[in-house]
Amino acid sequence: MSRGRRYDGEPKLNLKKVFAVVIAFIVIIMAIIMSVKVLTKAKNTKSIDIVSYFGLYTEGKWGILGSNGETVIEPMYQEMPVVINNSKDVFLFTYDINEEDGTYKTKAVNKNNEQIFTEYEKIEALENYDEAGNLWYEEDVLKVQKDGKWGLIDLQGKQVAENIYDNIETLKGFKKSIIVEKNGQKGLLNDKGVKIIDTKYSDILPYGEEYGQGYITVDSDNKYGIVNSSGNTILENKYEKIENIYGEKNYIVTQDGKKGLIDKEGNTLLSEDIEKITQIANSGVVIQKNNKYGLVGFDGTTLIEPDYDNLKEINKDIFVATKGELSGIIDTEQNEKLAFSYKNISYNKKAGIYIADDEQYNSSLLDSNFEVKVQGILSEINTDDGYMKIKEGDNYKFYNFKFEEKDIQDIYFQNKIFATKKDGKYGFVDSKQNTVVDFIYDDATELNKYGFAAVKKDGLWGAIDSERKSCN
Repeated sequence: MSRGRRYDGEPKLNLKKVFAVVIAFIVIIMAIIMSVKVLTKAKNTKSIDIVSYFGLYTEGKWGILGSNGETVIEPMYQEMPVVINNSKDVFLFTYDINEEDGTYKTKAVNKNNEQIFTEYEKIEALENYDEAGNLWYEEDVLKVQKDGKWGLIDLQGKQVAENIYDNIETLKGFKKSIIVEKNGQKGLLNDKGVKIIDTKYSDILPYGEEYGQGYITVDSDNKYGIVNSSGNTILENKYEKIENIYGEKNYIVTQDGKKGLIDKEGNTLLSEDIEKITQIANSGVVIQKNNKYGLVGFDGTTLIEPDYDNLKEINKDIFVATKGELSGIIDTEQNEKLAFSYKNISYNKKAGIYIADDEQYNSSLLDSNFEVKVQGILSEINTDDGYMKIKEGDNYKFYNFKFEEKDIQDIYFQNKIFATKKDGKYGFVDSKQNTVVDFIYDDATELNKYGFAAVKKDGLWGAIDSERKSCN
């Protein structure tokens, strides 16, 4: 295995990234480690199929832990492993670290700690992060080096992009967007190795804030254009600059030294106040003028006077407007849809729900007519399973996105027992409301997908499994 540089202009290898990942997974790891104690004490317990894998840290070394509480790989590595996809037994470890010359080695191993993909000189994860520093990895592919060139393989070892590239990296902040470089020119692949943009640009930049909104391309003459997520050219590379302010049909460009708002056909819509545009909205552009915000239509007419301390479209022609420290909701005619009484207001597009938080972090959940339907502390909004978890007083309640209250058994239908509060203490009941765990805990969570719940007593946390076995 060839040696690599331990760092290239950064502090010690992965130090910041290790902390980011540890913070992200620490609760899961702690819960699983507590679950190990449960399983160790439970004699004659039937084995549970491993569902997921996590990093395991003990006595200064790292290994791999399975979601059934089994130690998959004994802690023996100095650096935290990279678990690319926690449902796959492909783990990247760093070893033979030389602090003096900054070199190290990496390898991929399976759940038996057997080295895999040995035909490659280097194997690395495709890491990415957003503006907040949240770290993630592309879950389906690895970058591999052979004969000095980089390519991509999937987690089964199948080559999905040939080893023909001088460099491969992610487009920072965008998922499923992999930059490849060859002979000084850049192109773009998706997370399956499929070519989206040919390697013919000097640079490729994000357009918008999320995957699917497109890419800004820069050619060898330093001219800018736009390509969509399917690889189709939206704007040819003839502009001196394109601003990364997303518009579905309109774009802010600089041409012949002049900045303007254009449509897909290149027609100029606006040339006034372009420097002050902060958002391209459905009916116009949000501008800043004299430190105040307003909305100007695509024909140049003022739709919302610049009277607000902030203004942002969160739904079609619906805006969060701020006056002083408080925000409300208005439309393009400045009709007040929600009073200026809230600290933060957002819109969950998948759920179709407005969320308004006051200064005490209490949430008001509103429907499409801006009617407050539920109030409380929003604990969870799960758009995959279609429910919200709200703390109302001392109790948690569940609602679907029609604001219909749901029984906990409808939400956690796979669970055998359910956390319940009685006389200020938590316990667990079965589906028929029979008490199966006494009400002795100060706090408790529902069973997670691995069959464990966290319970708190006398200031300390422990775990309980679906068979009501607990650790002491």
